[in-house]
Amino acid sequence: MSNLETRPAEQVCEAGSAAGGIELLDARDVPLGGPRAMTVRRTIPQRRRSLIGAWCFCDHYGPDDVSSSAGMQVPPHPHIGLQTVSWLFAGEILHRDSVGSLQTVRPGELNLMTAGRGISHSEESPEGASEHPRPPTLHGVQLWTVLPGESKDGEPAFEHHADLPVAVHAGARVQVFMGTLRVAGETLVSPARTWTPLVGAQLDLEAGASVELDVDPGFEHGLLVDAGEARLEEAIVPVSTLAYAGPGRRRLVVSAGEAPVRAVLIGGTPFAEDVVMWWNFVGRSHEEIVEARADWAAQVTDADDGGTGYAAGSADRRFGRVDGYASGPLRAPALPDVRLRPRRRPGE
Repeated sequence: MSNLETRPAEQVCEAGSAAGGIELLDARDVPLGGPRAMTVRRTIPQRRRSLIGAWCFCDHYGPDDVSSSAGMQVPPHPHIGLQTVSWLFAGEILHRDSVGSLQTVRPGELNLMTAGRGISHSEESPEGASEHPRPPTLHGVQLWTVLPGESKDGEPAFEHHADLPVAVHAGARVQVFMGTLRVAGETLVSPARTWTPLVGAQLDLEAGASVELDVDPGFEHGLLVDAGEARLEEAIVPVSTLAYAGPGRRRLVVSAGEAPVRAVLIGGTPFAEDVVMWWNFVGRSHEEIVEARADWAAQVTDADDGGTGYAAGSADRRFGRVDGYASGPLRAPALPDVRLRPRRRPGE
């Protein structure tokens, strides 16, 4: 998914300090694109905490009725330095990218795109057909992870995983889509490629149920609640809130109250590198972001290549070209007027 904010702020992201208790992070509503935009609830990055492990972006959307609308329509746009992690609770999204991928993702399946030095992609609600009508509801999360410095300029790639490990125990169902997690003595390992130690999982709890997760004490974790009222350790976590638990724990207990709970768990080792995020780019410096924007702008035009919005020869440039989407690519927003100074971590 693209960040379609017209004036995205440049942010220098940094790992949080280890928290003794549970910290609750409220979401902010962000409209994506125009007056009829789909609104997402964004919990990271934010001023209080910009990273959880390598996870640097968390948008939570839906349930949205797409039965009588175009649904999700995100034109081709670029990325650098990150992985996009697409995870659905309901509906379908069709992904196209500049490395030639064409893949529909459905609930319980993972679309994972590694941007490396540069990739572009589009996402849309499929049109559907009489034998396979489009699902009427769209609901899920869009997550990004930061690639570490030694991998951020690598080759772009795409993976789709439809068979992901699941554990069911005492009214709880846990499906791991990234990394490794131990549940009730069973170790669940996702086949998806990761570049730093991390975990991503969906938790579904029946009313009154709880699940004990054995976790790496070096990880920090976040629990995003999609439905029901969850409890993480001693803290009650409302819907659309992200609960943060700092490193040092060997187990996490998630419980449901009187209603079933659905939540997403993310976590990883605190990311040691300073990260600059702007629009759809993740880099290490202001100059790196400026260069990426200029490279994308050189590929996007209204004048050449038959009016498609792509400059001639775009397929061979840094971000490649997405074919098959109904309209041209997104133009990059204007850069901020000022250069940000990197923030310092607590104690530095």
